[in-house]
Order: sequence, then structure tokens, then C-alpha cells
Amino acid sequence: MEEYPATLAELETRFGTERASRDYLLKLRWPEGFVCPRCHGRSAWTTNRNLLVCAGCRYQASLTAGTIFQDTRKPLTMWFRAIWWVTAQKNGASALGLQRILGLRSYITAWTWLHKLRRAMVRPGRDRLSGRVEVDESYVGGLEEGVCGRQVETKALVAVACEEDGKGIGRIRLRRIRDASAACVQAFVEEAIQPGSVVHTDGWEGYTGLGTKGYTHEVTVLKRHQQSAVELLPRVHLVVSLC
Repeated sequence: MEEYPATLAELETRFGTERASRDYLLKLRWPEGFVCPRCHGRSAWTTNRNLLVCAGCRYQASLTAGTIFQDTRKPLTMWFRAIWWVTAQKNGASALGLQRILGLRSYITAWTWLHKLRRAMVRPGRDRLSGRVEVDESYVGGLEEGVCGRQVETKALVAVACEEDGKGIGRIRLRRIRDASAACVQAFVEEAIQPGSVVHTDGWEGYTGLGTKGYTHEVTVLKRHQQSAVELLPRVHLVVSLC
């Protein structure tokens, strides 16, 4: 597995120049060397506009076409800093923070970049979680007066699933859900977790019936235990605390 820059200094050493960034993208796109999309020729030169021109058919290939960098006017070094910063944040990344870190004049640019990166970080067709998995819901947003239980008005209700990896956390899945009804929470479980897995939840009635859908449903009724919810379902609460 490729070593990931652990610090900003390591990032700048490795990707501190536009040439280094472009060479890295070239290896990602054509691991065995350039191949023309039209004639499959393997020889090309680079224009002043950083287009790769096939020596055989003169087809002009863009290194960034079809990527989040397509049509950007900003240097790739700035994009790489943005990627590193977003993935390095334990408490989540904001557009305002990205704007400040990169020195962008426009908040809209920072917001657009952040959403592009978030979409790119979701792998289509990814495998569902398996093994033992903790599941719970939590709210994103401030306190709401006059709202109790699992009801929301302005806050977002987010379902969270965390694989158990010994005492640690394996893969995780998060999804905003409309409400905490059985239809919503069980649809999330079916989408996020492989049948045959052990699903560990609290005693919320919305999870009732998971056993009939191919899961081993382990229920911990929180009020029957002296330990707190954080102790009984530690992984989902740790993930929520970092959101």
C-alpha cells in the first residue's frame, strides 16, 4: 500500500511542485505509461497547455479530464493541499476552514471544492460492513427548544454504523435519514450492512424486525444498565463526537 503523507511537511516535500503533482496523476491514470484513448499509441508529448498529444494520431488528451480537477484554473498543488487537509481533519472540514487554509478569496470556491472532494471520497459499489456492527442515530445541529426524543425540526438526524475491530473501529457508514422510523433506520441497515452480520443497537423499537431480514440482532436496552450509552455503544458515540 502506498505511504500516505502523515504531515503537511511530508505533503509539501512530495507534492510541492506542479510537475510532481502532474507526474503523480499521470501514474494514477496510466500506471504502465501513457496510452492514447483513440489509437492506443504509447508515445506523446506535452503542450504548453499541459495537454498530452499522441505522436501517432495527434489526439490531445487531458490529464485532468473526467476528474474533480477538470477545467480548474487553480494549481494542482493547491488541490493536493486541500485533499490532505480535508482528509486529515478529525472533527470534520468546513468550507470556511478550507478557504482560510488555502487563502482562497471566494467562499463559494471553497464550498464547491469541499463538496467535490466529499463526493469523490464515496466509492461507488463499495462493500457493505460485516462482522459485528454497532448502529445508532444522532443529531447534527444545535439544541432545539420544545423538541424531545428522536424528533427534529432544524437538526439533521444521522444514522451511524461502525464495524467492531477488537476494541477499535473498522469501517464506518453515515447517512442522513428523514426520521427514526423503522422504515428509515432499517433501510439504512440493509444498505450499509451485509446480511449475516451481528447488528448491535439500543432498544429503540425502530430496529425491531432486523432478525427477520437476515441479521443477528443484539439489543442493549440502555436503561437496564448502569453504564452510560457511551460505554455500551462506544464506537458509534466516538464517531458522532468527531462529527
